[in-house]
Amino acid sequence: MGKVLVIHGPNLNLLGMREVEIYGTTTLDEINENLRNRASAVGIELETFQSNHEGEIVEKIQGAAGDVDYIIINPAAFTHYSIAIRDAIASAGVPTIEIHLSNIYAREEFRQESVTAPVTIGQIQGFGPDGYYLSLEAAIRRLKR
Repeated sequence: MGKVLVIHGPNLNLLGMREVEIYGTTTLDEINENLRNRASAVGIELETFQSNHEGEIVEKIQGAAGDVDYIIINPAAFTHYSIAIRDAIASAGVPTIEIHLSNIYAREEFRQESVTAPVTIGQIQGFGPDGYYLSLEAAIRRLKR
């Protein structure tokens, strides 16, 4: 039916151990496994990628052009200042959904701006790991159209 690329930004490899009061106890491996299971159940190819390096994320987004139907990205800290990731999303031409585990608008002031959101088709935040699953469901529904 299609292909979805899920990109996890910096420090998300520490999920389940890092600030569990904010990010919960679910690990990145558990999130990825749940995403793979749902995608497989509906016949979607799903690729996951995590990096703590801005340039690697930019290259992954650029490489997605013409190869994937949707990108789901949690830019993590890069959300607030990475013009490079923003420009890569805008240039790739792949519909992109931004996801955040926490509600960034209810957090510290410096976290309340997303430079990447304006070039995405939508943003899901504040639902913990469910945000990833909701994002995948949105991509699935759009692929079925």
